[in-house]
Amino acid sequence: MHIELLTIGNELLLGQVVDTNAVELAKELSAAGIRVTRRATVGDDGAAIADAVRDALARTGAVITTGGLGPTRDDITKAAVARLLDAPLEFSDEVWGHVLERYRHFGRTPAESNRSQAEVPRGATVLRNRWGTAPGLWLDAPMPSGGLVVMLPGVPLEMRLLLQHEVLPRLRARADGTVVRSRTVRTTGVAESTLAEAIGNIEPEIAPLTLAYLPGVDGVDLRVTAWSLPAADADARLAAAIRALRMRAPRAVYGEDDTDLAAAVLNAARARGLTLAVAESCTGGLVGARITAVPGSSEVFLGGIVAYTDLIKQQLLEVPHALIAEHGAVSEAVACAMAEGVRRNFGASVTVSVTGIAGPTGGSEAKPVGTVWLATAAERGTQAVRKVFGGSRADIRARAAQAALWLMLERMGAP
Repeated sequence: MHIELLTIGNELLLGQVVDTNAVELAKELSAAGIRVTRRATVGDDGAAIADAVRDALARTGAVITTGGLGPTRDDITKAAVARLLDAPLEFSDEVWGHVLERYRHFGRTPAESNRSQAEVPRGATVLRNRWGTAPGLWLDAPMPSGGLVVMLPGVPLEMRLLLQHEVLPRLRARADGTVVRSRTVRTTGVAESTLAEAIGNIEPEIAPLTLAYLPGVDGVDLRVTAWSLPAADADARLAAAIRALRMRAPRAVYGEDDTDLAAAVLNAARARGLTLAVAESCTGGLVGARITAVPGSSEVFLGGIVAYTDLIKQQLLEVPHALIAEHGAVSEAVACAMAEGVRRNFGASVTVSVTGIAGPTGGSEAKPVGTVWLATAAERGTQAVRKVFGGSRADIRARAAQAALWLMLERMGAP
């Protein structure tokens, strides 16, 4: 089964609200074996909504809309679809009773405008919203001029719960038993072009699965997708593709699917009986924040020092003033001294340090903005590496934190 998604709201077009509904819908529908062929967004305009729904029905015969089902004047989705499909709105005493019940539960009285939420297109099935006042609507109009239109509220929690409890069971009954399923190999520290060269022409080997390269601040995700296959076949093919990708890029892979690099670092330390600590300058605590965001991190993570100024580097990390004066705070020597200093102070098995120029100012010809020195210290000695990252200040800091975690993982002999 193919379907299209239509999210509605001026706030989405203006960029004031991130469209999480479309992402959630696409993920859940794909997992149910329903292929999303197109996503679109329109504003709170009746003609635009009607045009988008009409076009979607002409292409696939099915569309899910979110937004525009509330009680205010800009909530016009229901009326636009009703006119399009010649299904006049009719007042439902049952739906109105549910609205009143919802308001009584919270000790409130609905406004007169709330009565519009009890208006239902003729022939529509009401999808009761137990988490809000605007019900979902399932309207299956005869083809060729009609098709399946599912209207859901724009409030993310209400949309998600209605999707799970009311919509997906109905759609699964129409599906053909196949699935659309994806798996991901997560890599870092290697550019997309370099990674593609290492992997080579793997597509014929994993067909009919498809491969997508998804670069981001943290690295490049390799996503393989099985389209419209029986579940068991899809899972077997995806597992084989994951193994093949890992074999072709072993030094860049740190996990699969939703694996976080910080979690991989903690797992490696826990498995080896090691403790960790960090010393940060330009990242301002991002490395420590990434680590402590993982439940159970206190088992191996001892703590960290954010030494943003040269004075704090000297006082808390025991970096000699002469070293900073000779080499500068952003240097191999200072990065090594920071990693060694935090290791002495915390008694950690493995430490990492970060010092760099995050910008947008402060760079020079010798040390341009984005220059970062990272070092790890352990019983076997200290190692340092220089990186030059691009992007905004936030990008540089995020990339530096990711690189610090990757360096620590490598130092522990993983992955």
